[in-house]
Amino acid sequence: MVFCQKTKRKNPLCFPRCLLSSSAFDSSVVCVCGCVCVLSRQLSSGPQVQWLLDNYETAEGVSLPRSTLYCHYLLHCQEQKLEPVNAASFGKLIRSVFMGLRTRRLGTRGNSKYHYYGLRIKASSSLLRLMEDQQHLAMRQQPFSQKQRWTQTLSFLSFSVSHSGSCVSQSVCTQVQQYQQFLDASRALPEFPDVDLQDRALPEGIELEHLKSFQLLYREHCEAILDVMVNLQFPLVETLWKTFWRFSESQAGDSTTLAVHDESEKRLPKSCLVLLCKYDPVLRWSRDCDNTLYQGLVEMLIPDVLRPIPSALTQAIRNFAKSLESWLTNAMMNIPEEMVRVKVTSASAFAQTLRRYTSLNHLAQAARAVLQNTAQINQMLSDLNRVDFANVQEQASWVCRCEDRVVQRLEQDFKLTLQQQNSLEQWAAWLDGVVSQVLKPYQSSTAFPKAAKLFLLKWSFYSSMVIRDLTLRSAASFGSFHLIRLLYDEYMYYLIEHRVAQAKGETPIAVMGEVQTHSDTEFFT
Repeated sequence: MVFCQKTKRKNPLCFPRCLLSSSAFDSSVVCVCGCVCVLSRQLSSGPQVQWLLDNYETAEGVSLPRSTLYCHYLLHCQEQKLEPVNAASFGKLIRSVFMGLRTRRLGTRGNSKYHYYGLRIKASSSLLRLMEDQQHLAMRQQPFSQKQRWTQTLSFLSFSVSHSGSCVSQSVCTQVQQYQQFLDASRALPEFPDVDLQDRALPEGIELEHLKSFQLLYREHCEAILDVMVNLQFPLVETLWKTFWRFSESQAGDSTTLAVHDESEKRLPKSCLVLLCKYDPVLRWSRDCDNTLYQGLVEMLIPDVLRPIPSALTQAIRNFAKSLESWLTNAMMNIPEEMVRVKVTSASAFAQTLRRYTSLNHLAQAARAVLQNTAQINQMLSDLNRVDFANVQEQASWVCRCEDRVVQRLEQDFKLTLQQQNSLEQWAAWLDGVVSQVLKPYQSSTAFPKAAKLFLLKWSFYSSMVIRDLTLRSAASFGSFHLIRLLYDEYMYYLIEHRVAQAKGETPIAVMGEVQTHSDTEFFT
């Protein structure tokens, strides 16, 4: 960006024809528009251009994603404690440094994005080594371009994103495309219901039009989150939250912040947003929408908890889950506490679910190797036959009160399934059958959730008693049994969670958030 001498302010149409005349760079240059302008320090500083020359070079037959290059720049600014310019201004700087650079749209239909054609990272650049270590996320701005209502948001994203985890090399961009085969990218966001006012009067100063605007903005916001998640743009979720909740570092606000939130402010003033965040029907509606959104995101990211997932993708999901709550609370810094608690409750359940499912998936892959090893299976059978199940049942019955008939049948089925060297998927089907059989008497009963949770406790206690017996006998296959036990306990938890949610007519995310939700009931009274 430069300061135009004609208008006496920053002019995006003015840009220097050459920034490379000297290492110091002249403060006054002739711009494309023909006027003499003064360069902004941010854009024309020597170190910025020198950084480009040190890390990139022109070459025939190569290309570099435009968003990747901007990511590198954001990381550089973060490390050097510099304020970055927006993507458009940075693009002009790139073209002034590397003259004659062309832009091409590359990629498969529906998955293409803009590349700088004829530009590559230098072999001597530290960015190459950095990218080899970073197995994170490609930053794509394609999804937003299809939503005209989010044009202001896109500008904000270009200006604000400064997460090193989103900076990737061209090879990692390709890997991200490969990772998408493990997702259920076809999943669409279900329709949200209307806000149930429950015959309650609207807050003073709020019209029905404001409520409808909030619903529409919230829907668009959730759709944008789904878009970035499908494209594995995890760091952009924080930016979307900041944009929707009108986050500003400066309490007073500045011209940049006002410009960013201008469109949203026109559709729903922040004063109205704050009032709605204290309105009980809106709090309930937001909670239900979040539970629906997060459940869809879980099923999109991990459509099959037993299917192998690349370790890099698993780690990226876990890192995302770890950051969720802090991102959200920071973005809602100036929002009423009532809404913050509701939002954090659902986000916490979402994060917990992602952590559990990725752990379950990791256990599944480790156990798969054991279940495919004939020698280990034979050793497990030998050790299992030495276990005194009658003694185990006698000790466990005082706590679990399990029927002898049921325990004996489970013991026999377990040994038979192990002897047949069944696959992991067959074991999962057996566990599912156990749950169905045990909980069948409670179907369509209000006691179902309690009975399901009680069975989960009994299963865990009984399996711990078996592991205890194997430990005391110094079983050679103790390690294998311990791994299998961890997997089966986790998968049983997964099955019970879904059965309880189905019985209640809710999402598993909503069920997992019940404990925290109960502590927040004061907001819905």
